[in-house]
Amino acid sequence: MTPKNDLIEPDFQVHSQYDLAVPMRDGANLAADIHSPATDGLAVAGPLPVLLHRTPYNKSTEAPVLEASFFASHGYITVVQDCRGRYASDGGFTKYVDEGFDGYDTLEWIGKQPWCNGKVGTFGLSYAAHTQAAVACLNPNLLACMWLDSGGFSNAFLSGCRNGGAFELRQVTWAFNEAMHSAQANADPMVTKAALERQNIHDWFQKFPWKKGHSPLQWTKDYEDYLFEIWSHEIYDDYWRQGGLCAEAHYDEFSTVPQVHMGSWYDPYARSTTDNFVALSDRIENVSLIMGPWTHGARTVTHSGDADMGAQSTLDHNLDLDYNYLRLRFFDRWLKGLEEWWLEEPSVRIFVMGGGSGKRDSNHRLDHGGEWRAENEWPLARAKVTPFYLKPGGILSSQPHDDVTNQLIEQDSTSYLFDPDAPVPTIGGNISSGRPIMEAGGFDQRESPAFYGSRAPYLPLATRPDVVVFQTDALLEELEVTGPISVNLWVSSSAVDTDFTAKLLDVYPPSEDYPEGYALNLTDGILRAKFRDSWEKTELMQPGQIYSVTIQILPTSNLFARGHRIRLDVSSSNFPRFDVNGNTGENPGVSPVKVPARNTIYHSLICPSNVVLPVIS
Repeated sequence: MTPKNDLIEPDFQVHSQYDLAVPMRDGANLAADIHSPATDGLAVAGPLPVLLHRTPYNKSTEAPVLEASFFASHGYITVVQDCRGRYASDGGFTKYVDEGFDGYDTLEWIGKQPWCNGKVGTFGLSYAAHTQAAVACLNPNLLACMWLDSGGFSNAFLSGCRNGGAFELRQVTWAFNEAMHSAQANADPMVTKAALERQNIHDWFQKFPWKKGHSPLQWTKDYEDYLFEIWSHEIYDDYWRQGGLCAEAHYDEFSTVPQVHMGSWYDPYARSTTDNFVALSDRIENVSLIMGPWTHGARTVTHSGDADMGAQSTLDHNLDLDYNYLRLRFFDRWLKGLEEWWLEEPSVRIFVMGGGSGKRDSNHRLDHGGEWRAENEWPLARAKVTPFYLKPGGILSSQPHDDVTNQLIEQDSTSYLFDPDAPVPTIGGNISSGRPIMEAGGFDQRESPAFYGSRAPYLPLATRPDVVVFQTDALLEELEVTGPISVNLWVSSSAVDTDFTAKLLDVYPPSEDYPEGYALNLTDGILRAKFRDSWEKTELMQPGQIYSVTIQILPTSNLFARGHRIRLDVSSSNFPRFDVNGNTGENPGVSPVKVPARNTIYHSLICPSNVVLPVIS
């Protein structure tokens, strides 16, 4: 294989033009900066291949300018555009749903410029990946390749905005944080900024549901309208099938150009990234998947929350190649036909977490460790789908139930009281844009003043009466779990609706550094029970009746070391990661009414609740 660290020297200087007006079909003009290859201070005449980056986070800040300048210095005209209603662009901002047609019109405009040779690639992180997936749903002619990093909804109703019927409250913190940065778009920006700065988001999170016109977003109408609209759409309907929110509804038309889908295990888009790859790899010859161990977009950082994966975990370290140069090789292959090296890349590259020393490192983080591995497909064909059964006494076992005791079903159950006014606090997980309310990544599952909603005396979550814990014996041999995971539960409730949550953990044994052990969260999920049979039509529960439900938790890859335990926590809340069900059947984004619920998990021969793990030999 060609050495990957032979970095290509820049061929050009960079010439930049700012705030060019790009006309949209409705008459709005979206602002774009054009960064071009240059010699002697003058832009190269072209025509040349073009790269497009569309962002709501200000095209003219340092990060996008440096990124664009890099690609321009290597022979690409790079267009960076503010999304509609953001910074220098016209119009009102409506998150996600305008990006398909705006991206399409931008590509049409690029194609008419004398400096474009007819080939356009796209790139970008997070929202700038959503913009790519949105335009790909329209299959534009000029699009030649895409690199989607940590974004691009496969189905935002199922993961990213809503999850199992619950609402992801990181959408709330995103709206609040972005409103703070967008005060200048208002008629009286100084007053708007002053009003927003007086709002304490921690206090507001205790006042759900918010009232429109009386929320902390009332001074920024675009953001308040967006949040109330998306939170109110509780059913999977045509709103959620729009291209900017649901690629899977448009897979038949989705662009078949070469593409990379890149994400990470502690990212809220882990399911979108892998689902898009699975669906599109059936139709596209040149599609790749990269999944690292990071939190959202943190590919150069070795730790996710309090868990450190080691120096080898960063993308740059693994490839001996800077991220920009990796993407440059991809674009050189598909826009210039130059880099045959890219064809040697595996179609799937994943990081398997775990296998570290388990000690506390010099930064006071858990040494969890891990390694990169090349694969040919996702999910892995050699994975053995293995149910681990929930059993009385908090046992989790791969051995099925037996009926030798002939116990009644009521005896093989665990009940708890779910009080919506005292939800289980979120301690890490698949979160982005959550600060200052939420922290992403892996942490010991113990309450702490650092985590919103925790209460003294700050004990482990496992001690809470509303968290039901099932765990294996200490493993006699290491065991790898890599792939999508589902939790099948038999449940009942005293309420007409309630939530059930599931969290998979890697439990370290006691050690000198962690004398109480360390319960590391890996992945989680939730199901709002009224959606148990359909996302399009809700059905309330009959109190006391037993139902079979399935919780899809986000995919992961982890090596459980010898002596560790596999643990599954079941509860009915995970706040503030998800909104809290009031147990009334109403949308908690609208209804303030809450009632406690007595929820029961059944684990018997007749009701064999289990977690299905993809075990790798």
